Amino acid sequence: MDKTVVLRHSRIFTGITVLEDSSIIITDNKISDVLSEKRFKQRTWPKDVEVYDMQGSWVSSGFVDTHIHGLRGFDTADGEVDSILEMSKALVEYGVTGFCPTLYPQGDKELIEAIRSVRVSIGIEPGAKIYGLHMEGPFVSREKPGVLPLENMKEVDLDLMDRLIRESGENIAIMTVAPELKNMHELALYCTKKGIVLSAGHSNATYENMLEGIQAGILHSTHFFNAMRRLHHRDPGVVGAIMIHPNVSCEIIADGYHLHPAIVKLLREVKPINKMVLVTDSLKPTEQKSGCLMANNEEVYYDEGVFKRKADDTIAGSALTMIKGVKNLAGMGFDVDDALRMASCNPVTVLSRQIQTGYILPGRFADITSFDDDFGIKLTMVQGEVKYINMDKPKKRVKIVPDDEKKADKKD
Repeated sequence: MDKTVVLRHSRIFTGITVLEDSSIIITDNKISDVLSEKRFKQRTWPKDVEVYDMQGSWVSSGFVDTHIHGLRGFDTADGEVDSILEMSKALVEYGVTGFCPTLYPQGDKELIEAIRSVRVSIGIEPGAKIYGLHMEGPFVSREKPGVLPLENMKEVDLDLMDRLIRESGENIAIMTVAPELKNMHELALYCTKKGIVLSAGHSNATYENMLEGIQAGILHSTHFFNAMRRLHHRDPGVVGAIMIHPNVSCEIIADGYHLHPAIVKLLREVKPINKMVLVTDSLKPTEQKSGCLMANNEEVYYDEGVFKRKADDTIAGSALTMIKGVKNLAGMGFDVDDALRMASCNPVTVLSRQIQTGYILPGRFADITSFDDDFGIKLTMVQGEVKYINMDKPKKRVKIVPDDEKKADKKD
């Protein structure tokens, strides 16, 4: 017999609109209906239905982080299956139901080991699902390395690309590339045929280079503005091309440090909201409670929202979580539903890998997160199974009596 779960009294962002005081009906692992409170009371429910009283909390499709290196002392680059599974387990506490473990350029042996660890982890995740790898390089610019190791960056190599795809089990979802590199056009055409999303990043591309890249299928951008050729009024560069092209989406690290809030608001004015994707780009020590903090094989420390290198005090990377990013966007003046679009619907649209989630609609997997007005996660479900809960559990065998029956009972 099918199991029925109800998330009642929810403020639902469906991915299209906001529904106040409504219910999500989940049968087995999928959403079977979305009802107003009035319609909910008109229905007859089985006695063993499980009902969660969401008490007006926000409920949306679960967050999907398409750019995450590590969390709580675990890193994609560890090359260990256990590290990937621990990340999956922890991510649900931050509302994440799907993610793309992200790898920066490494030595050949280490890179292949890390790729294989992700491939083996797919299908056995204890929490958030893996939606494929994000390869941040190695075909990126030495002129815009950010914190990526120069010694592991490579010229475009189709044979190497083919090997990376094979080692991943054809599970590379996103590839960050520099559009200006020699033979990038051929690589772009090859990757798009393989269903890989190409993302411009760590790039010193000119405006013209980026337009050529767009024509070849580079339609996404990695941590927009960061590690890119700067925008200039006589040289719009890669940033200018991305800003004005309506079909190119962009990653946003909404921590207030990688991008000034005014820049994020500027992007909201020039880019369609459905082309803005919230990511964390979080490093290994993110949310790590104790011990030595290590990232990119060097010691770092946490300072006002970011990690900095202990050696020279420069920024090493992000300490963001997805729920913090949603909260920060709201603090920047974004409507909460727009922030949720950036965290759930938009990344799924970018991935376009037949992922049956991203929206609260009948037939979609019940990948769901709920949070209160203080942006504290209350509940995370992955394919209908509760993976994290910080609220009252449902009562078993609840009988729901419509209002008209209650009135009739009183008359009797």
